[in-house]
Parts: sequence; structure tokens; C-alpha cells
Amino acid sequence: MNHSVHSVCSQLDGYTICFDSTDHPFYHSSQPTLIDGVSDPILTLAGPILAYWTLSLFFHYLDTAEWKWFEKYRIHESAEIQSKNLVSRTQVVWAVIFQQIVQTVLGIFWLSDDSHGDYVQGLHHIAQYLAVIMRILGTEREAQLLPMVTYAVYWWVIPTLQLLLAMFVIDTWQYFLHRAMHDNKWLYRHFHSWHHRLYVPYAYGALYNHPVEGFLLDSVGAVIAESVTRMNSRQALLLFVVSTLKTVDDHCGYRLPFDPLQIITSNNADYHDIHHQIIGIKSNFSQPFFIHWDSILGTRMTRQELESRKRRD
Repeated sequence: MNHSVHSVCSQLDGYTICFDSTDHPFYHSSQPTLIDGVSDPILTLAGPILAYWTLSLFFHYLDTAEWKWFEKYRIHESAEIQSKNLVSRTQVVWAVIFQQIVQTVLGIFWLSDDSHGDYVQGLHHIAQYLAVIMRILGTEREAQLLPMVTYAVYWWVIPTLQLLLAMFVIDTWQYFLHRAMHDNKWLYRHFHSWHHRLYVPYAYGALYNHPVEGFLLDSVGAVIAESVTRMNSRQALLLFVVSTLKTVDDHCGYRLPFDPLQIITSNNADYHDIHHQIIGIKSNFSQPFFIHWDSILGTRMTRQELESRKRRD
């Protein structure tokens, strides 16, 4: 589909700055939808579900493949899943499907189709503020630098900050709600104890929760993060897919030194597995991205500390 190129110019302190509809990076698509025939909000809702089951089934294949060379990466022996978990795999699957139905219905009412706004006007809007800042700083070659700085801020700095802020919001929401469900016996007994029926986590059990907890912890938290950061639906798609993949990976049951999702942050499968053990159940509440709240508030437990307490006990 061909899109006409349009340019918008404005006067800033005696010089002209122009941007046109081709001024965008490789990751941006000017198409009205990323996939023909599928609206961006629908794709934003479907993407995390596809990501969840794709990665979960991959780890399930590893669980059942019985590759001897791969056994060294398991956190627990495969027999422990059958002997220690208190819920069947069928019950887990149906509970996860129900939660995904609920989050899809919520998203249908919440998400709007706002991915293809007039970014040329947005560039000029940012340029006006940057021009004032550069003037105050007395920047030389302002006329030459302003278009490049505006482009970098609009297309790279702001989206990156939005993503990081959204991750922080989700981490904060989940940490304090998750911790509250452990500190309050009534909340734990009626809601969060569902998730801890999986003493030995596995990938597609990542979203095995009581429906109320699943709605509050995952669905509402994602809505808050998307709203606070003012993401469009395509940005939300990236956030939701990454957070879903991270959540599945954190419950995969493998300590994988070559897994990028386990390398980029200390909050990984090994870290979260500690929380599922009896000794570590009051520790490692952080999920899914970083561990700053555990570190700051003194609820972090390392694998070495867990093993040391096991030996003492």
C-alpha cells in the first residue's frame, strides 16, 4: 500500500525546521494495522496469549523429551512435579484459559485503536520544547542539531522511558500486592494459595491463579502500566508480550545460562523458584522484571541462603 508523503514545516527563532512522513525508524510501520485484517488492539490482546502458549509448549516439549544432556539444567527432578504439586495439569490449563478470557474481555473494553497518530505533528511539538532548552543552554549549531535531537528523543528516548516506566509500574504493583497476599493470612488462604499448589513450577502454570488474584495482579496491573505511561496499542503489544514471555520463563523450571530472559535480570527462574519453596515462601516477591523491591525492603533470598537454611534446619 502506498502512502503519500507529507511535510510540515515551522518557524523556530528565525529558521525553518521540517519533518515529513518518512522521518521514522525501522521499527515503525505506517500501515493502518500491523497485520492486514487484524486491528492493532485485537493483536495486542492476542499477542500475549500466543506468546504464552508458544513458549509454554516449548518448555513442555523439553520436559517430556528426556534428553539426558539437558537434565543438568533442571532446577528440580522431573519426578518432583508429580509427587509434590497439589493440582493436576488439566486443572492448571483450564484455570489459565479462564484468566486469559477475562483479560481479553477487559482489554476489549479498555484498549483503543490509537497507533497511527500524526507523528509529524508530534515531532514538531517535541522540537518546540527542545528549542527552548537548547536556547537556554546556549547550544551552538542549534539549527543543525535540533532535527537530529528531536528525532532521537521522539523515536527512541521517550519510547524507551515509557517501556522502563511501565516495567517499574508492573513490578511495583505486583510486588506489593503479591507480598500482601502472603502477609495477610485470609488473602493467602482464599486466593494466593492456589498458585502455591505448584510447589515445583512449570511453564504453563505461570498464570495458574485464583481468578480474583489473576484479575487484580496481572490484568489490572497491566492496565495501570499502560495508562500511566500513555502507551499506544503497539507499544502495549510489546510490553505485554515481553512480560508474558518473562512470566512463563520465570516458571519454566530450568536454570539456563544461554536464555536471554534469564541473563538480562536477576529475576529469573532460579530466583522465583526459591519463592515456591517452603523456606523461601516469604521471600523473593518481585516479579516479573527486576528485584529492586526485594533488595530495598529486605525480602531477597539467594540460592546460597536457601541451601544454607536447609542444612541448618
